[in-house]
Amino acid sequence: MIFGLAYLMFTHKSAPHSVSQGQAEGIKVNTEVEGISDSSGRFKRFWRKPPRLPPQLPPDEKGSIDNHELQKLNTGSKWVDRQQRVKKAFIHAWSGYKMYAMGYDELMPLSQRGVDGLGGLGATVVDALDTALIMGAEEVVSEAGLWIEAHLSDRISKKGQVNLFETTIRVLGGLLSAYHLSGGEQGTNLTHKGPKPTVYLETARNLADRLLLAFTSSPTSIPFSDVVLHDSSAHRAPDGLSSTAEVSTVQLEFNYLSTVSGDPRYSIEAMKVLEHIKDLPKVEGLVPIYISPDSGEFSGENIRLGSRGDSYYEYLIKVWLQQGRNRDGNFTYLYDMYEEAMRGVRHLLVQKSIPNGLVFVGELPYGPKGSFSPKMDHLVCFLPGTLALGATKGLTKEKAMKKNLLKFEDLENLKLAEDLAKTCFEMYSVTSTGLAPEIAYFHTEEYSEHGLDGGNKNSKFVNDIIIKHADRHNLLRPETVESLFILYRITEDPKYQEWGWQIFEAFEKYTKVDSGGYSSLEDVTVLPPHRRDKMETFFLGETLKYFYLLFGDRSIIPLDKYVFNTEAHPLPIKGS
Repeated sequence: MIFGLAYLMFTHKSAPHSVSQGQAEGIKVNTEVEGISDSSGRFKRFWRKPPRLPPQLPPDEKGSIDNHELQKLNTGSKWVDRQQRVKKAFIHAWSGYKMYAMGYDELMPLSQRGVDGLGGLGATVVDALDTALIMGAEEVVSEAGLWIEAHLSDRISKKGQVNLFETTIRVLGGLLSAYHLSGGEQGTNLTHKGPKPTVYLETARNLADRLLLAFTSSPTSIPFSDVVLHDSSAHRAPDGLSSTAEVSTVQLEFNYLSTVSGDPRYSIEAMKVLEHIKDLPKVEGLVPIYISPDSGEFSGENIRLGSRGDSYYEYLIKVWLQQGRNRDGNFTYLYDMYEEAMRGVRHLLVQKSIPNGLVFVGELPYGPKGSFSPKMDHLVCFLPGTLALGATKGLTKEKAMKKNLLKFEDLENLKLAEDLAKTCFEMYSVTSTGLAPEIAYFHTEEYSEHGLDGGNKNSKFVNDIIIKHADRHNLLRPETVESLFILYRITEDPKYQEWGWQIFEAFEKYTKVDSGGYSSLEDVTVLPPHRRDKMETFFLGETLKYFYLLFGDRSIIPLDKYVFNTEAHPLPIKGS
């Protein structure tokens, strides 16, 4: 009884008073939050009730607490503590950035200075803002929000060349998510910190109006890769080609901007890309990684789900989900394209390693008639989460099965998702640091290299995974944690939380910089690892956000009411 009271008091005290406890839950209300909502279930205001004391037991019943209930209390307390450890890491990362690099795109934590590698729009500020909102990190919300209000619009009007894709997913996506999570759609400010939500929307429109030039300047439906902000012009990449993933990974953001602004131009231009790709020839639903904005055709035969290919497949299912999951509507073609592509993945790209049978996704660098490469980027570890999301549409597996919503193909995809998540986790545990390399190769009947293991001789899979010297760096990437988060939400299997915790502890041990921030690593296979002196914006925007959500209440940002853009910025599903 004493433990139960202490636990309730602790969890009440430590629960972050963030917008996530009400606004981001959509319909479900946290038991410690009482809200007033409109007919759509959105919260206009909320407050915390005083903690409820447990009922007093009669003297003869004291000490008879069920062991199962006690275990649940212990488990809950453990994950509350671990979630707060993630929040503490986020504050540490932000403090280093604020101290040494505020207003720059990225922090170099060892040099203690900032660097602009993404166009100079203060990308870390915007990427981190909705993470702070979800965590209830109010000081960060205030600091980031006020910086955006004071500086970002001016920078948008004066800065030079930016990449359409990177700027859309990080800056535009971050602004729109912050607008939603701070109460913009209700016309209120739920955070009481930082500027009014309309500041985020107005800044987003200012930016998007310039980014639209990448679409309208192109002779086809395929946009140019780059925009010059200060003179409102758009340009091809130096080789004249656009990345397939980049042109097809802006639709969530532009669709939502049209919804909240009432201006259809953004959605119309962005959706032309997917409508155009729908009619292009494919290989069992799979597509080459380059496409020409001049001809509108794919270029080359290189097929992979790593860089330049990955998020094309992710956005097929996510844009369909965003538009309300209607299998009879105007967006059905996206669901069909996704299903065909996943069949192609299973048939052409999935193999098993030897000697222990890790399931992995390889590449076809010369197309379907060329040789298979057992190379798998860490970026491919987005796929387990996407497969699980596509299978259950964001519902738990149990609920989807009870509603008889899972086809045989959905179950196949869910099994593949779990197998691939295991592989992605082993890419971490096979190394000396417990952190994954940027790229791994897998030992197969046709491919083998000796002396290139991850360094952890205790790993069962030390002979299955090959890590070449040029691929041993770690950039603090989020994809594996993202998939663990989604799979935990959908399967409710706690092993995904435990795997995530092991990875988080490795980040804490080897990448944390005492003076502030976290650093990417040069080689994850040696101890101690050499640090690269770079904290990518996605460490705050994605990696730590997914850790926090993985360890927290499953009702926060529910997957049947939100889609995360490829930079982990949650946007609401239509009608939710």
